[in-house]
Amino acid sequence: MKALCWEGVGELAVRDVPEPRIRAEGDIVVKVRASSVCGSDLHLINGYVPAMQEGDVLGHEFTGEVVETGPGVRKLSVGDRVVVGSIVACGGCWYCRTEQYSLCDNSNPQPVFAEKLWGHSPAGIIGYSHATGGFTGSHAEYVRVPFGDVGAFKVPEGVSDDAVVFASDAMPTGWMAADFCNLTGGEVVAVWGAGGVGQMAARAAQLLGAERVIVIDRLPERLATAADRLGVETVNYAETDVLEALREMTAGRGPDACIEAVGMEAHDVGPAYAYDRAKQSVRSQTDRPTSVRQAIIAARKGGTVSIVGVYAGLVDKFPLGAAMNKALVLRMGQMHAQRYIPMLLDRLAAGEIDPGYLATHPMPLNEGVRGYEVFEKKQDGCLRSVLHP
Repeated sequence: MKALCWEGVGELAVRDVPEPRIRAEGDIVVKVRASSVCGSDLHLINGYVPAMQEGDVLGHEFTGEVVETGPGVRKLSVGDRVVVGSIVACGGCWYCRTEQYSLCDNSNPQPVFAEKLWGHSPAGIIGYSHATGGFTGSHAEYVRVPFGDVGAFKVPEGVSDDAVVFASDAMPTGWMAADFCNLTGGEVVAVWGAGGVGQMAARAAQLLGAERVIVIDRLPERLATAADRLGVETVNYAETDVLEALREMTAGRGPDACIEAVGMEAHDVGPAYAYDRAKQSVRSQTDRPTSVRQAIIAARKGGTVSIVGVYAGLVDKFPLGAAMNKALVLRMGQMHAQRYIPMLLDRLAAGEIDPGYLATHPMPLNEGVRGYEVFEKKQDGCLRSVLHP
């Protein structure tokens, strides 16, 4: 079958790879109908997430049709149209039973690297390096899904592939980001990043009761889309000092909650960004924490900082003193897909959330290299390229 593969740092290619097969009784095989690119994939492509190997198939955000099931699968049948959470979870360990699915004890078959790097291994992730299991990704014609009854969900009638594909990752990640803020109604929430996850986090914050949502980015077309589609306020950090703008917009108090939806390749202007770029380029730090720093400094005293942008290792100049002395709550993590996806599918079917506008660049799988180029360089107003085998 055809698949989009990692060939080395900065290099992709569509090549022929073996078709997946059932390996365990809970497996399913899904024929992919749509698979979205994601900003966290860029961290793999650009060499910032370790444990990639030449020929690894990329992709973790997808929807498709079940074409084969293992003998232990009970909830799904051949022919079912499903959306699959990118997080692999067994459903039976203590973390899964407490709905902390991205911390599953049993779904990463290659835990040693993560244990040495992070102290413990989190869950496996489809298509996201050998540090999180080495699972073949979804930018392919077919994909094996372990624990199919736990991680794959039937798609409601009438919902398009280019909308429901985001229920795989962007929607649950954005919802968890807002859920971490413990909103009770009337809050001001600031969101760093106007990409797919940032916009879904902004919409989730609105639905969970935020009175005002402010989205921060540098691309006018993304900010305009967020304002037009979601009715949020916006700040362009390339034109305005973010901290000053947020103080002015909140009468000096600061946002009640700050959501970081950017991750380890955050962009900014000024000397701090140049410092981060230099340190990351020589690998004396693995991540650029620009947006996290701003979120911590911007948040009001006693506020919450929710981090769902992907980080892999170590950062410099972390404002721990600000976080401690302002009594901030820091919440972060990979999303608990299985906790949120069923609820989000109901909201999607009811029209409360409409993520289809994120799919600005649908294209065939064989144009996947171009899809990532357009996405990474933010050309032609691209929010997401969605690949269709």
